[in-house]
Amino acid sequence: MLDAELATHAELATRIRPSQPGGANLIFRRCERDTSVKKAGSATDPLWYKDAIIYELHVRAFQDSNGDGIGDFPGLISRLDYLQDLGVTCLWLLPFFPSPLRDDGYDISNYVEVNPCYGTLNDFKLFLDAAHQRGMQVLIELVINHTSDQHPWFQAARLAPPGSPERDFYVWSMDNQRFKEVPIIFKDTEKSNWTWDETAGSYYWHRFFSHQPDLNFDNPAVMEEVLKAMRFWLDMGVDALRMDAIPYLYERDGTRCESLPETHAAIKRIRAAIDEGYSNRIILAEANQWPTDVRPYFGDGDECHMAFHFPLMPRIYMALRQEDRLPITDIMAQTPPIPDNCQWALFLRNHDELTLEMVTDDERDYMYYAYSADPRMRINVGIRRRLAPLVDNNRRRIELLNSMVLSFPGTPIVYYGDEIGMGDNIYLGDRNGVRTPMQWNPDRNAGFSTAVPAKLYFPVIMDPIWGYQAINVEAQLSDQSSLLHWTRNMIALRKLFQVFGRGTLEFLSPANRKVLAYIRSYTSPDGNTETVLCVANLSRFAQAALLDLSDFAGMIPVEMLGYVPFPPITDQPYAITLTPYSFFWLELQTAPEAPRPPAPISEEDAAKAAMGPLDAPAEVPPTVWTPDAPEPRTPIKS
Repeated sequence: MLDAELATHAELATRIRPSQPGGANLIFRRCERDTSVKKAGSATDPLWYKDAIIYELHVRAFQDSNGDGIGDFPGLISRLDYLQDLGVTCLWLLPFFPSPLRDDGYDISNYVEVNPCYGTLNDFKLFLDAAHQRGMQVLIELVINHTSDQHPWFQAARLAPPGSPERDFYVWSMDNQRFKEVPIIFKDTEKSNWTWDETAGSYYWHRFFSHQPDLNFDNPAVMEEVLKAMRFWLDMGVDALRMDAIPYLYERDGTRCESLPETHAAIKRIRAAIDEGYSNRIILAEANQWPTDVRPYFGDGDECHMAFHFPLMPRIYMALRQEDRLPITDIMAQTPPIPDNCQWALFLRNHDELTLEMVTDDERDYMYYAYSADPRMRINVGIRRRLAPLVDNNRRRIELLNSMVLSFPGTPIVYYGDEIGMGDNIYLGDRNGVRTPMQWNPDRNAGFSTAVPAKLYFPVIMDPIWGYQAINVEAQLSDQSSLLHWTRNMIALRKLFQVFGRGTLEFLSPANRKVLAYIRSYTSPDGNTETVLCVANLSRFAQAALLDLSDFAGMIPVEMLGYVPFPPITDQPYAITLTPYSFFWLELQTAPEAPRPPAPISEEDAAKAAMGPLDAPAEVPPTVWTPDAPEPRTPIKS
C-alpha cells in the first residue's frame, strides 16, 4: 500500500524544465493548489516564542481516530483540549509528510503533502485552525538537508546523465574519497558517508542514513524549491519551522562540511524570505554543537530565532548523578550571550537518543555507566531512554529536573508522555523505544486505538511498572497528587512570570556544591521588575547552604507555589535547607513599609475628641491593619 501511495506522489510531482540562459534548471511542480490566500499566524507578540511552552509529539503516536493502528490528525484534534488544559502553548509536530518511514518520517518523499496514514491536507488545516482557536502555535519540520531516496527528485537524478540539472539536485562523486575529514554520525549502521548507486553509476553523499541522500545547495534550484515548500506551509498559517540538521547544507574539500559560511548565507536568505512575507513566524535550528559554535546560527538576530542547547541536557543528568552543580555551571559559563530577539530551546528528552556527542570521552563513559547499564539502551553516540526510566522512576528526581528546565534561560520543551512519566521499550529497534503510543487510559491499547493490538504501528508498553494499566492520563487526572497535575501546576506558574523566558541569569556560589542556586531577573518595558531565586538540591540527602543575597537585603523571599513568605533577607548569608532532590522558586518581593506612628495630640484636644458633639453618637475608631507579610496572590491550585 505504501509503495502505491509513494508512486502516486511521484506522479503528482511532475518535472518541468524551463528554458533559461546558461542551461535549464530543474524545477518540480507541486500539486496545484489555491495559495492565493495567505493566512496570518496566530501569535500577536513578535517574541511569543520566549514565553512559550513547547510540546513535542508525533501524530502517529498520539491518537488513532479510524482504528487502523496509526495516529492521525482527526485523532490529534480530539486531544487538543487535553493539551490546552496542560497549559502548553506551542505544538511541535514531528514529520507528517509522505515518507517510506525508514527514519520516522525524516526521510521525506514529498514536501507539500500529508502522509495518507495521518489524514489529508484538509485534516491538517482543520487541526491548525483548532490549535489556533485554543491559543496554541504550531511548529512543523523543515527537513532540507536531505530527502528520501524515494523522492521523485532523487529518482530523476539517478536516471539523468552527469552534469544535467536533474543530477545536480544531489551530491555525486565517482569515488568515495572526498570529504574524508567528515565524521560518520550513525556509526552503528553506516560505514561511510558515500553510497554507490548502481543505476547512476556513481556515489552519492549522505550525512545520515544511506537512504537519505543530501541535497546539493550549490544548485540554486534546490534553494528555490526549499523556499516554495516553506511558503506553502507558512501561507497556510503555520507559526514556526524547525530546521533539521542545519549545519550540513554545504560540502567543501578539506573541511568537516559543518557550519560553512555558505550555510549561514543560505539561512540568512531563508530568514529574509520569512521576514519579508510573514509576521511573527520563527525558525528553530537543530545544531548539535557546542554553544560557541551554535552562536553564529543566531547571526545578528537575522538568522535563526531559536536553537537547541544540546550540551546542557546531558550535563543536567551528570550533575544529578554526581550530586555536584559543576557540570551545569560550567557549560552555562561557556554559553555566550545571544541577540535580544533570540532564544535557547531547552529539553530533558526528545524523540532521539540522549545524545552524548557534546561531552568528553570520560564524561561519555560516565554517562553510559550511570544511565545505560544494559547495552541495548545505547545507540549511536547516546542513550535511547525516556525521562522517567533514566531516573529510575524517582518522582523527586523527575520534578527536580523539570524545575531546572522550566527555570533556566530559554524555552522549555516537553516530550509527549513525559508529563505522566511514560516508560520506554528498549527491545524495539533504532530509537523507536521512546516513540510508543500515548497512554490515555487502562482500556484496550491504552485508549490510543480501537484496532486489534497486532495492527498498532508499535506495541503499547505493557510491563507491570511502565505499562498503560499503571501509567495513563485518565488515572492521573483523577489523582490530585499525580505527576500530571504537578506538571500542569508548574507550567501554569511559569506562565505567570516573564522572567523565566526573558530574564537574566546569575549563579550563586554557596560552599555546598550539592546545592544549585541562581537568580533570574527581568525588567519589562513598562518598568515592572521580576526577581526570582531558584535553589535546587542535587543530592539524595537533605542539604543546607548559605547564600550571599546581600544585594537583595531588605527583600522578602516568597515561595511561589503556595505563596508562603520566608524570613527577610539581610546583609548576612541567607540560610536555607532542602530535603532530598527538592527545590524552591522564591520571588523576591520588596518588604512592606512599616506603619507610621500617629502624631501626638494635646490633652485638651483628646478630651474634646472623646466628648464629641452632644447630639452625635460615639464613633468607633477604624481598625488599622499592619501587614507583616506581602499581600498574597492566589496560590496555584493543586
